[in-house]
Amino acid sequence: TTHGKMATKEISDKDLGHAIRKLNVDEIKKLETEEVISNFKRDKLEREAQKNWDLFYKRNSTNFFKDRHWLTKEFPDLLQAVKESINSRRLVLLEAGCGVGNAVFPLLRESDQLFVYACDFSPRAVEFVKSNSHYSEERCFAFQCDLTVSDSLSSNIPRNSVDFVSLIFVLSAISPEKHRDVLRNIAEVLKPGGQVLMRDYGLYDHAMLRFGRGHKIEDSFYTRQDGTRAYYFSTEETEKLFIDSGYEVVENSYKKSETVNPKEGISAVRVFVQGKFSKKNSLKSTE
Repeated sequence: TTHGKMATKEISDKDLGHAIRKLNVDEIKKLETEEVISNFKRDKLEREAQKNWDLFYKRNSTNFFKDRHWLTKEFPDLLQAVKESINSRRLVLLEAGCGVGNAVFPLLRESDQLFVYACDFSPRAVEFVKSNSHYSEERCFAFQCDLTVSDSLSSNIPRNSVDFVSLIFVLSAISPEKHRDVLRNIAEVLKPGGQVLMRDYGLYDHAMLRFGRGHKIEDSFYTRQDGTRAYYFSTEETEKLFIDSGYEVVENSYKKSETVNPKEGISAVRVFVQGKFSKKNSLKSTE
């Protein structure tokens, strides 16, 4: 697509929103008339993705992030499995896209029998994890990794050895044409029947509808001011993505929250997609 060309997708009746988020006339018009960025800028963002995330963590350090205790609140099966591991076998979790470890360390405190692999695209984020006072190589192995690259996980983690994978706001940061690569690479290290716990940005989220000119890469995919990117998922798309990559759908739904700013009279509807997906017992080749 050349610079300045209008996005060609026309919005039909079925695109007027979904069960969680309906669109008004102005929002529909905005989506219909958004221009996509040039191929040159798109390619530059792809090349500099790691650098942009590294700079993000440099700017924000660890003070910006709160511990993600909600991971076990939103996925109670994970907490139950962690607690049950206390008196039984070791439980293995992979946090794909671990950031600075905000989900890792609260979980490690739940059970001595939990072992966590933690990887991130950003070398700086991985260093933050390793420098955490709670980091111990007996309980956790953190490493830098490009999830889209073949063998990137299986060269660090034994195949078919992981019980759970958390994939929290990770796929959205990756070009959509590489999403299946990520899920297939995860499947290599996940046990048959093991689960991926996913939460990410949902279609028509408040943030998606607020992007100005010059931020749209393609339908549902945008670049932020700092060069990091965000993709916004529909539940239908998420289901197909996982099924095509060798998983069965356990749960898959929109989650909604509303933030109100009384002073400005602004209501922000945040939309997320959340699901649990189980690796099929006999993963067929997806070549």
